[in-house]
Amino acid sequence: MQSVLLVEDNPRTREALLKMLSTMAQQVEVAHDGLGGLNLARKHQFSMVITDHKMPLMDGLTLIRNLREMDNYADTPLVLLTTDELQSVQDRAQRVGADQVLAKPLEQDVLRNILTHLQQRDVA
Repeated sequence: MQSVLLVEDNPRTREALLKMLSTMAQQVEVAHDGLGGLNLARKHQFSMVITDHKMPLMDGLTLIRNLREMDNYADTPLVLLTTDELQSVQDRAQRVGADQVLAKPLEQDVLRNILTHLQQRDVA
């Protein structure tokens, strides 16, 4: 079973994403900000990280950059969620190591497709 770290500071968005992920049989750990996410990632190895873009303490781009600097997260799929226009975020996100940038609000089919695609890539 795939383990996912979900890093999201907005309670309503976090609950919606948790509900979506639970239907995909994912084991999910939750952090409420980037610093909390980084601390969880240091303690546990997750097979995928989904993080919000703008959060207190540490934003999603900084979290992704920090994860990519860790040997055990060098190849882990990292997904950034944003309410900003994708074009304005995508280049920066990819430069720090994001595999995918998705617009919020996120639809369940989009999330399922991304998870399936990134997990298959991870196995290949």
